[in-house]
Amino acid sequence: MRFVTFELQGKARPGIVTGADVVDLSEEGFGSLLEIIEGVVERRADASKFLRSTRSHKLSAIRLLAPIPIPRKFICVGLNYLDHAKESGAEIPNVPTIFNKFATTVIGPGQPIVLPKVSNSPDYEGEFAVIIGKGGRYIKADNWREHVFGYTVVNDVSARDFQRATTQWLMGKTFDTFGPMGPWIVTADEIADPHALDIRTEINGEVLQNSNTRELIFKVPQLLEFLSQVFTLQPGDVISTGTPAGVGFSHNPPRWLKPGDDVVITIAGIGELRNPVVAES
Repeated sequence: MRFVTFELQGKARPGIVTGADVVDLSEEGFGSLLEIIEGVVERRADASKFLRSTRSHKLSAIRLLAPIPIPRKFICVGLNYLDHAKESGAEIPNVPTIFNKFATTVIGPGQPIVLPKVSNSPDYEGEFAVIIGKGGRYIKADNWREHVFGYTVVNDVSARDFQRATTQWLMGKTFDTFGPMGPWIVTADEIADPHALDIRTEINGEVLQNSNTRELIFKVPQLLEFLSQVFTLQPGDVISTGTPAGVGFSHNPPRWLKPGDDVVITIAGIGELRNPVVAES
């Protein structure tokens, strides 16, 4: 299933995409997609009844938002692709590099990435992201599938000058609009192997990143075990697993984002996340 959050008549609503339509789950009494992730969809028999809802809308007639517009936690993993670590000139990490983005970074498909006035090196990072379903602490790697609700696409937009100004990356990663997410969450049962998905980033039709999630250094089971030994993972938490080779700083000259760019990140089995780029006014 493909779960979405969409806006209709000024109200955010949860839904399921079925072909060219979106089943409106607010008609079933759900206020948000997070409510569904927290409980109901763990029972797959209940999920199927949603598709019999009498109220639906044409996908073309509604505005998609980020599937989790205000995540409890937006966790990111740095240097987690072999090819990206090599292009960065970094040693292959022995433990995951973890940082976070604030909820104010999150935008949905079609919404503009706003380039801040104070940065001169804004970069793109196409990423495969995991959405937590069943929460927990001290999750064992062997039990990872019990805790994954589904997957989505993220762009970890980064201001490299701010990121590199200190050893802490957060300030370069968490400008407003620097967390595009979507277009939907594909449930885990639809993806047989999350570590065998082609991932590609195009800007204005030019392919700049082209890799596969098999390049991940720390895969989903290891990430869930590592993170949950420190803090409780909660339903709806977003874990963006890192970016492959081909980011802007790796080009000569660097290929920074600029106003007018059209950024498209595609992950096989999940879909396409497209965002325009504008300058801060």
